[in-house]
Amino acid sequence: MHQQIYMQLYTGITVQPGQDLYLKDVARLEGEAESLRPLMSVHLYSISRTDKTHVVLDILTILQKIHKQFPEIDITVVGPEQTVIEVTIEKKLISPLMLVLVWFLLFTGAALAIMNFHEDVSMLAVHQKLYTLVTGKQSEQPLLLQVPYSIGLGLGMILFFNHVFKKRINEEPSPLEIEMFHYKKDIEEYLADTESDRSSKPWQSKLYSPYSSD
Repeated sequence: MHQQIYMQLYTGITVQPGQDLYLKDVARLEGEAESLRPLMSVHLYSISRTDKTHVVLDILTILQKIHKQFPEIDITVVGPEQTVIEVTIEKKLISPLMLVLVWFLLFTGAALAIMNFHEDVSMLAVHQKLYTLVTGKQSEQPLLLQVPYSIGLGLGMILFFNHVFKKRINEEPSPLEIEMFHYKKDIEEYLADTESDRSSKPWQSKLYSPYSSD
């Protein structure tokens, strides 16, 4: 009996070494419920430590494994034709000394960047002139402006990154998170174009395909 199934590959999949990948882990399926249940358990690939950090599965490999068990099913693919799977490796805990060292380096670098920016735009001279215009007096250190400006600078950074320590202020992504999203997407597109499908090693090219007519 002819069965029509629609399939869309997931993105942003993370797995651990030793984990077995099934169709339900990498794709969303749409069709009759009776047809979907056996499809969900189709085994696609086993993650090993030799896979390192990423594995690429393409749609042809997935269709091959599905049709090997269910040749009567007609599948229509919607969306991307490859999925990049990130292998998460358990990381060692960072020592307190290393944490303090990294924090110190980041704090020093950020402080120098802010001070250099203020020096480049002559922020002190701007505050002095603004103070003179408002009060009619001259001051080498116009704290009436510098203190609120420093507090506002810190609050602005908190709003910009949308985080107070680990707590998010609102649901909107911060500019840093958007940049990280685009960076991760670029990496996945690069890997999808350059990395070979690990589960189809015996026929990565037409020359080695068992179904090739050449």
